[in-house]
Parts: sequence; structure tokens; C-alpha cells
Amino acid sequence: MMYLPETLPDARVLIAVKAYPLPSNRYEELVCTAGVLENGKWLRIYPIPFRNLPYDQQYRKFEWIRLDLVRNAKDFRPESYRPRLGLDERIALDGHIPASAEGWEERKSYVLREVFDSMSEVIGLAKGPQQRSLAVLKPCEIVDFTIEPTSRRWKKKWDDFYLQNNLFEIDAAGEAKKRIPIKKLPYKYSYVFLSAGDSRPHKLLIEDWELGALYWNCLARANGDEAEANRLVRRRYLEEFCAARDIYLFLGTTRRYHRISPNPFIIIGVFYPPKISRVHKSAPVQLSLF
Repeated sequence: MMYLPETLPDARVLIAVKAYPLPSNRYEELVCTAGVLENGKWLRIYPIPFRNLPYDQQYRKFEWIRLDLVRNAKDFRPESYRPRLGLDERIALDGHIPASAEGWEERKSYVLREVFDSMSEVIGLAKGPQQRSLAVLKPCEIVDFTIEPTSRRWKKKWDDFYLQNNLFEIDAAGEAKKRIPIKKLPYKYSYVFLSAGDSRPHKLLIEDWELGALYWNCLARANGDEAEANRLVRRRYLEEFCAARDIYLFLGTTRRYHRISPNPFIIIGVFYPPKISRVHKSAPVQLSLF
């Protein structure tokens, strides 16, 4: 049974995931976006050169967008779609769901229609005939949040690419504009968690633009002290989230490893609606702001 039709004209999608941008030879930079249709079906939209979009098309998380979509023929995963006209496809913004008490409930009504509690079940669906590549998991317990150093620069081919002048874009002085890549995160962040039936924890990488933006904001607040910035990031994702929020993990596979890795999933987004107060169910617990 087909997951969704081959074409989705004027699709209305609630954006729930914006992954950290990656360099691209063809588009300079790409962002993998995922969200749900009004019927709760998940899909990913790729490629989208997000930072090159006109300002009035740059959508936020939990914003409804409208665009024409077609199945991505280069991707076997059933949820993968691309804008019908590629770079020429216009994206219309169609309303944002705010992070208010009522807004969180509305968000939940769309993204939590199918929630798994077992990582083994999710992996089984990915490896089986459905080849599912997007899922929502409610972990039984968050065990840890790990921070590991990684390369501080993009691959050399990307550095060389961005060093070139963009001969097709000229600034006000008549000079070719320089390509300015997004900064590469110098750390990898992962959740360690238990799901139903697990005998040992899973450790999954988090590739969420929101987390990357949090690191850069914390680094600025810490006056360039990376250890302090990471302490603030860890406090946010481990201490504050676990104390005040119900954590759900938006999971996605990578096309490269979907068929060959024993567990092809990474965390492409963390969904953290407030825990409901036992005294005042309509009043969510507030997190401290960075």
C-alpha cells in the first residue's frame, strides 16, 4: 500500500523538524525539513536551500506551509518528497502555532497521532517492507546527554567551494559576493535513553538546527568559553527538559545508512511539551531562558 500519493498539489505541511544546514555543491547549502500533513502523515521535504529563500518564505518550526510536492525519485524512503518546481517553487506561509498552553496542545494533536515506545519496533518498521524512515518515539527514560568534540571545519572540498567567488551575484560595489557558509558545530550532541523492552540504552545523535542555534547563543553568552556554553546546553537538554517537559524524539533515517546500519536512525528533532501541573492542568511549567 502506498504511504502517500506520488504528487501532493498545494500540500499543507506543519513544519516540525529543521535539521542543521549542510553544504551542497548544487545549492550551496541545504536543510532537511520534516513535518506532518493535516491528516498526521509524516513526510520530509528535500532539498530546500533555506537561507537563500526570500524572507517571506522562511518558515519557523510549527509553522504551516503550502507548496506543491512530488515524490523524490532519488530516494527510496516512502516519506521523501521534493518541491515540484525545485528552487522556483514558491512556499506560502499559512499560520504559526505558538508555544502557548493552547498552542502546545494543538501541536501535540498533529505530531503525536502515532507514537512508539519501543526502539526495536521502530527499527523493525524501517527494515521491513514499509521501509519507514520517520517516527516519533517516547523514551521510557533519558539516561544522559553526551557532548563530544568533532571536526571544526567542513570537509576541504566544501571549504574550497565557499572560497570561490559567486560570479552570478554582484554586490553594491560591483564586486562578486563571497560565499559565507553557516558555521560548523565543533561538537556532537547525543541523547542516551531507554525505550520499552531495552536491556541496554540507545545512544542517538541529535541533528537539530535548534540545538545548534542554542550552542552559538550560549557561546556568545559565555563570552567564547566553550566549556561554559556546553554546560548551558547540557543543562537545557538534560536537567530542564527532564524536570519540566515531556520529551518525545522525532527520529529519521539517513538514506545512506537506512538499509545497512543495524540502527539507521538519528534524532532529527526533540519535541518537549510542558508537563501538566497536577494543581493547574492549564498552566505549563516554565523553563528558564538563555
